[in-house]
Amino acid sequence: MTDIVVIGGGVAGISAAARLSHLGNVTLIEAEAQTGYHSSARSAALFEENYGKPTTRALNAASRDFHENANGGVLSPRGLMLLGAKDEADRFAADVADMGLEQITTTEARALVPILSDYVDRAAYHAAAWDIDTDLLMQNWLRELRGNGGSVMTGARVETITRTRAGWQLTTPAGDVTCRVIVNAAGAWADQVAVLAGVRPLGLTPLRRSMARLAAPGGHAVSNWPMIFGPGESWYAKPDAGALLVSPAEEDLVDPHDAFADDMTLAEGLARYQEYVTPEVTRPVATWAGLRTFAPDRQLVLGRAVDAPTFIWCAGQGGYGFQTAPAASALIADVVANRTPQLGADLAAALSPARFG
Repeated sequence: MTDIVVIGGGVAGISAAARLSHLGNVTLIEAEAQTGYHSSARSAALFEENYGKPTTRALNAASRDFHENANGGVLSPRGLMLLGAKDEADRFAADVADMGLEQITTTEARALVPILSDYVDRAAYHAAAWDIDTDLLMQNWLRELRGNGGSVMTGARVETITRTRAGWQLTTPAGDVTCRVIVNAAGAWADQVAVLAGVRPLGLTPLRRSMARLAAPGGHAVSNWPMIFGPGESWYAKPDAGALLVSPAEEDLVDPHDAFADDMTLAEGLARYQEYVTPEVTRPVATWAGLRTFAPDRQLVLGRAVDAPTFIWCAGQGGYGFQTAPAASALIADVVANRTPQLGADLAAALSPARFG
């Protein structure tokens, strides 16, 4: 018997389990052989406050201090640069306004990223964007969970969930667990977990996003370059460990699965990126994909299920899981503890599953 079971060992589940471990005994259940296996291991992991829906931006802002200071902080400078061409003026202007970017000259842009082609005729920049040390962040939370007596079960895909008079009983290949409260942080599988529990699903949609790792273009040292992207997020590129990650930024609807890159989609995205740079795009060193899972309104879902008050949703993170995790997990703990939300009642209500009726 445990007080709380958290299903899903990605950043959403790990952060929630750590916060909840201060309230009682917590068991974190992960279907794979290790935590952080799916989307959390395949994220571009940028902290940018002005990214996402207004509720997501509120979570970003509330998470910033934690990212900067908790356990010594997990952020390092990166910066963000938007590039555009003459035929992209409207989309470029919309992104500048939406994200609060400052327009710069193409000369200034090339000083930051020297490989830009003549196709680029406008640019905007924002210094306040940071890389997140995702592994350090998750390991900090796992240490907190275990330090408070919590446990982690891996290789434990949930097979059945049964309501009992005392709460819930779950069966997994790694053993059975009973608990008072379930927190559903199962990412792309969150609706499936709800169905197992007899809880109404929310209509979550897993969307594939592919990624390619390219050798540093033209032999340049890329570590200090900002993340760069095209208007309307038609592609993006981000330095990573001496190489460059390039994504077509697609959102293709798929079933929950261990995602892999779509070669044609990746080729099309690399072709879009190629227009903006002079070095020829070479064969990727590696490719992969992750799933970004959204609720119908593309806002996170954090709170009690309408039809099962001891079933807590922590889902719909989309591409914002890492940067929102400190605030989102704090809200989950407030919900479970029946406390007044630190984030405020209005934001908590906007993120609650109750908004779907």
